[in-house]
Amino acid sequence: MTPAQFFKCLSDETRLRCVTLLQKEGKLCVCELTAALDLSQPKISRHLAQLRQYGLLQDSREGQWVYYQINPKLPDWAFPILENALMAVNKSGQFEKDVERLRNMECRPEAAACG
Repeated sequence: MTPAQFFKCLSDETRLRCVTLLQKEGKLCVCELTAALDLSQPKISRHLAQLRQYGLLQDSREGQWVYYQINPKLPDWAFPILENALMAVNKSGQFEKDVERLRNMECRPEAAACG
């Protein structure tokens, strides 16, 4: 991943919101990101696919759920930037709302068998 590709990934608000939530939470599935960001599943999936295509995210299947997380094989220079991005948005009203919606989500995959 080049620096230009990395910053292009983070330049979109929806992708930045996804990445910062994943930076904070470790891993999330599409349904959790959909609930947290209060956006449609197709929109979230499209952005996650772009992030995965560029190598910023990786996915893994666990049962019926596909989880996304920050790719641990990113270049070393990328991790401090992600940490700083999280610190920058952590105090924003939008990020607080995203985290609150995630916390209030009923039937999270790891919390219960929701089918």
